[in-house]
Amino acid sequence: MQMNRVVIAGHVWKKPPEARYLASGTPVVNVRVGETVRYVDGSGETKEHTNWHSLIFYGKLTKIAQALDKGDNVYVDGRIEQRKFTPRDGKTRTVHEIVVRLCHVIAPARNGNKAADAAAEKDAVNGSPVVVAEVEDDWPVES
Repeated sequence: MQMNRVVIAGHVWKKPPEARYLASGTPVVNVRVGETVRYVDGSGETKEHTNWHSLIFYGKLTKIAQALDKGDNVYVDGRIEQRKFTPRDGKTRTVHEIVVRLCHVIAPARNGNKAADAAAEKDAVNGSPVVVAEVEDDWPVES
């Protein structure tokens, strides 16, 4: 048996950019999310460490990604994908990204984001996390 699944809950770092397009015409949006871990060190002092994750939204989910705003608390479910690339300096680099399959807005940022505010109103009515979008296994792979 093999499994590649990751679940992350964290805050959107900044407003996502406009979609770019693969050669196949599929839209793609990258979003960075931070999740903070709090712990007590050996001397009893509380410490924090933020892990930053790169999320990739493909296809229909790009519209949802673009509706996110800085500070939105999101829950995403997806899979980890490793990608290699060579920037202008000629040194090959490897990155790990989360290809998003499911996205919930847990708590929208309160900074005038209409999409997030609408999600919060809906959430207040039914008392459960708002499902923003979900796609089946239609993750494109392009090298």
